[in-house]
Amino acid sequence: MRIFNVQTQVPDSGEYVLGAEQTGSHGCYLVYGRMGPHEKGRKLKAGIGHEEIFLAIKGQFVVTSDATGETKKASPRLNEGQAFHLTGESSYRLENATASEAVYVLAGGHSSGGHH
Repeated sequence: MRIFNVQTQVPDSGEYVLGAEQTGSHGCYLVYGRMGPHEKGRKLKAGIGHEEIFLAIKGQFVVTSDATGETKKASPRLNEGQAFHLTGESSYRLENATASEAVYVLAGGHSSGGHH
């Protein structure tokens, strides 16, 4: 068993991807992200042939869809422990709604038939 110190790999604001380079596997990956107080605009997109689950670890996030032509409703807020599913080309913008650092994890893998 190999231990990965993911948290220490992330700068104050940004992401670290634990994936094939570290594990040797293309089956799954994990993204650990930090956002500074009130930081906004981080893009979330799984990509063609991929799916991800976003999980709020610390803080509160506002998630806005990038879908064109979509009626702008109140953006959903995700609290600690809440998650949502991203697929393919669906894209979202993420905002830290708090005055403190916020932390999230994305767990991803290939969709059916999406392995390259």
